[in-house]
Amino acid sequence: MQAASQIQQEIRRLKKEKNAIILAHNYQRPEVQDIADITGDSLELSRTAAQMDGDVIVFCGVNFMAETAAVLSPEKCVLLPAGDAGCPMADMITVDELVYAKSRHPDAAVVCYINTTADVKAESDICCTSANAVQVVNSVKADTVLFVPDRNLGQYAARFTKKTVIPWDGYCHVHDGYTVEDVKTAKHAHPDAVLLVHPECRPEVIDRADLVASTSGIIRHVSTAPEQEFIIGTENGILHRLEKECPKKKFYPLSARAICPNMKKTDLVKVRDALVNMYPRFTVPEEITNRARGAIERMLVL
Repeated sequence: MQAASQIQQEIRRLKKEKNAIILAHNYQRPEVQDIADITGDSLELSRTAAQMDGDVIVFCGVNFMAETAAVLSPEKCVLLPAGDAGCPMADMITVDELVYAKSRHPDAAVVCYINTTADVKAESDICCTSANAVQVVNSVKADTVLFVPDRNLGQYAARFTKKTVIPWDGYCHVHDGYTVEDVKTAKHAHPDAVLLVHPECRPEVIDRADLVASTSGIIRHVSTAPEQEFIIGTENGILHRLEKECPKKKFYPLSARAICPNMKKTDLVKVRDALVNMYPRFTVPEEITNRARGAIERMLVL
């Protein structure tokens, strides 16, 4: 078996040879984050890569992220090293189900979370992220919003609007898995720590948090906060980046169970092999690309 350092050298050589950009989501394995050009959340990565010179995007994440990168960079070759890395929440809604839901709520605006497939984005009025869901919901003209697919994020946005929000019954199994008992246990173990949770968490967990923020929001907060200890209520892969960027601060997972198996499917060998074989490649049909990009761009205008 090759040493990790040898594989890293191969990846760097291939990246230069193929004029590639390597993106890693905050939830990826530490060694994958360390080899990436950029680490961040899904839309942030796709937007940044679209503005960079490069012929190839290697997206270390899950399938909807590669699709979003393909939508925003149709001229680039987008590779997903772990071709079978899906997102169970994104799979909880299909375009046919959304079309039917729209027929039942014809006056509603459809706000879709970025964690959706490209064809669902194409059928939506506007996209949102976990950071701007409240702003996006409040921006639409309709009084009723069909929010897909994350019920917890939809319920969170509903707290800050006078609009009627109809949340789809989807969820992230990692964030939805946090319990009040997890909060009590973590706070008892670390009484001086600040509790930061993602808005994909259940309402009763959000109610007990000191701050609710996206992954990027969590990173920004801890980097400037005066406190020195933090309980982190999002997928545990983010702890690696937090510890690298804030080595003098202490971070504790809200739960040791908070692991996304799909996010851990990517490893250094798969990154290297993707660059060697230029596969698995993700493409999106032009008609879907144009409509999905419209939903994303309407969000970016905000």
